[in-house]
Amino acid sequence: MLRTQRDSIAPLAAALSAASVAARSPWQDAGRRFLRNRAAIVSTVLLVLIVIACVVGPWLLPNAFDATDWSATSTPPTLAGMHLFGTDELGRDLLVRTLIGGRVSLGIGAVATLTSVLLGVFWGAVAGFVGGRVDNAMMRIVDMMYAVPYLLIAILMVTLLGRDFGLVVLTITAFSWMDMARVVRGQTLAIRSKEYIEAARSIGVSTPAIIARHVVPNLLGIVVIYTTVTVPNVILTESVLSFLGLGVQEPMTSWGVLIQDGTGVMEASPWLMLFPAALLSIALYCINFIGDGLRDAFDPKDR
Repeated sequence: MLRTQRDSIAPLAAALSAASVAARSPWQDAGRRFLRNRAAIVSTVLLVLIVIACVVGPWLLPNAFDATDWSATSTPPTLAGMHLFGTDELGRDLLVRTLIGGRVSLGIGAVATLTSVLLGVFWGAVAGFVGGRVDNAMMRIVDMMYAVPYLLIAILMVTLLGRDFGLVVLTITAFSWMDMARVVRGQTLAIRSKEYIEAARSIGVSTPAIIARHVVPNLLGIVVIYTTVTVPNVILTESVLSFLGLGVQEPMTSWGVLIQDGTGVMEASPWLMLFPAALLSIALYCINFIGDGLRDAFDPKDR
């Protein structure tokens, strides 16, 4: 009797389970797979803690990032005077400067990435959906941008316009949107032949409306994944520019500036480079692990 009841209930339970899985949206399904990725979750927590420390930490610490303490110049990490990361040759607290540098580097990474993603999605979606001569013209512009020597343009812009946060963001954005545009164009070429696109065209929906309502929403998965690849590239680019002296100006700082300053006194004061480099490395590893988790979560082969 019990066996008969179990046998009759099992197909019903399987059917309910299958219906529950089918009822979940692709985003819910991707979210469940992402939450099962321990490396991605740990990386997310670490990155959030780093961001909170960089944003809130300088306000909670007693030392200002540009305040000098001539009685504690080039001091190794110590609890005395709350110089937990030590001080530089001017007696400035390295912990505060590292957090301020992280705020600048992560801020440039976020703003430049957001700008380049918006520009790349717009450019690639329009080129891929419209096609024809418009596509050829727009992608030839991308090819010409790839041929421009990036560092030469960066040096020229800094020489003519000076160095500040906005210029660094503009310089990085000008050369970081092209990869996104190519990826979005390729995905759009595949989307524009779908049945729902043809149905929208048949009822008279305009091209801009189709791109905004049907094309771009279906690109969000690949855009989210590729954004996590763009962020570390942008942060590294900012660090390289700052290392070469093309980044933000003193007394403001960034992780790249701190690493560049630390390399000059590496033998005498190694902590000046090790702490900023360590935080930069941890942040980049966290973003890469998050990107891997998102890639696996949105991978259609795992559905």
